[in-house]
Amino acid sequence: MLFSRAFSRVSRIPRNTLFGCRWLISYRPDPQSDFILSSASHSLGDSTRKVSGCREANFWSLPALHGIRHQIHHQSSSIIEEQLDPFSLVADELSVIANKLRSMVIAEVPKLASAAEYFFKLGVEGKRFRPTVLLLMATALNVRLPEPLSDVVGDALTTELRTRQQCIAEITEMIHVASLLHDDVLDDADTRRGIGSLNAVMGNKLAVLAGDFLLSRACVALASLKNTEVVSLLAAVVEHLVTGETMQMTTTPAQRCSLEYYMQKTYYKTASLISNSCKAIALLAGQTSEVAMLAFEYGKNLGLAFQLIDDVLDFTGTSTSLGKGSLSDIRHGIVTAPILFAMEEFPQLRAVVDQGFEKSSNVDIALEYLGKSQGIQRTRELAMKHADLAAATIDSLPESDDEDVRKSRRALLDLTQIVISRNK
Repeated sequence: MLFSRAFSRVSRIPRNTLFGCRWLISYRPDPQSDFILSSASHSLGDSTRKVSGCREANFWSLPALHGIRHQIHHQSSSIIEEQLDPFSLVADELSVIANKLRSMVIAEVPKLASAAEYFFKLGVEGKRFRPTVLLLMATALNVRLPEPLSDVVGDALTTELRTRQQCIAEITEMIHVASLLHDDVLDDADTRRGIGSLNAVMGNKLAVLAGDFLLSRACVALASLKNTEVVSLLAAVVEHLVTGETMQMTTTPAQRCSLEYYMQKTYYKTASLISNSCKAIALLAGQTSEVAMLAFEYGKNLGLAFQLIDDVLDFTGTSTSLGKGSLSDIRHGIVTAPILFAMEEFPQLRAVVDQGFEKSSNVDIALEYLGKSQGIQRTRELAMKHADLAAATIDSLPESDDEDVRKSRRALLDLTQIVISRNK
């Protein structure tokens, strides 16, 4: 009970602030709508330090955000002295899901089977970030069953629900890996997760077919849930992935230099999958539409923060730490948040962006401007804002005295910190 009382004292952000605060880039369900970025998001902290030739913000340079994060993490950690590792909390289930995935991607044709299981083999499964988030969200939204039910019936229903929620994690991972396979073909990538990309090892045609095969397996698993709302959500995700990739391939010069366009594309390509999957977890649990929306907002903001840090690491990381080539985006002509922010400080960079980055000299010029700008800093700050919004949604969930629920919610809070402080 002590932890529960402390958790309930965590600084709450008013709902109207959570879903419409001035510095939030908010996604509107209407696919024609845009992300809205307030000028307030351009406020900068003064403390900077050098990172690989770029200026990086002190993480705690925004006082308001520091207050939110400090209260959430300080109060909860003062009750539980031992730090929780979000991934260890669900490690056993992650192993079950990994084994299940390997069995789900078996194909009759040996070559297709080898291609489909390429990124599900032991040692190359990746961070399994999305399944971890979804399993923690499932526990965080645990529903207390009606009292009249017998223990046997209650246990059976709980087990069935958990199995269905695990299925969402499996579906999400298959959709994610399929998108990676297709992206690597489009980008002509050589490496992924520290090994040769599938297209480089087995060729583009087989890589595309393997991605299609994973999507078909995901569809079969999705249909087995027999929940039309969940099916619609995850079907929309696949549409968003295609839309986002098309937006990236067909940008006009004006769109290429638009932060709003970039953020909408980022939602489609990265955040839609985790946000809609979190919402699906809530719907399967029988949660209210309000709680389901909180789950959606957590996934959306965590996904946006994750991608913004990815964009920073593309400039500050190494090929070894990233498992793929550094500077890969800019070398493929993809303009991301750090360059967009740098362009606001140095308008002359726009001419270089318009010329493209086929010439290595243009890449060098862009990196020089980025190093002189606060582009890295401002991207990190924007990621922090979305991470704090994600944390605020967890604080807004209905209170619970269940120890497992509290631990999972704490782990979801910790994940927001892990996302913005990671270096790979």
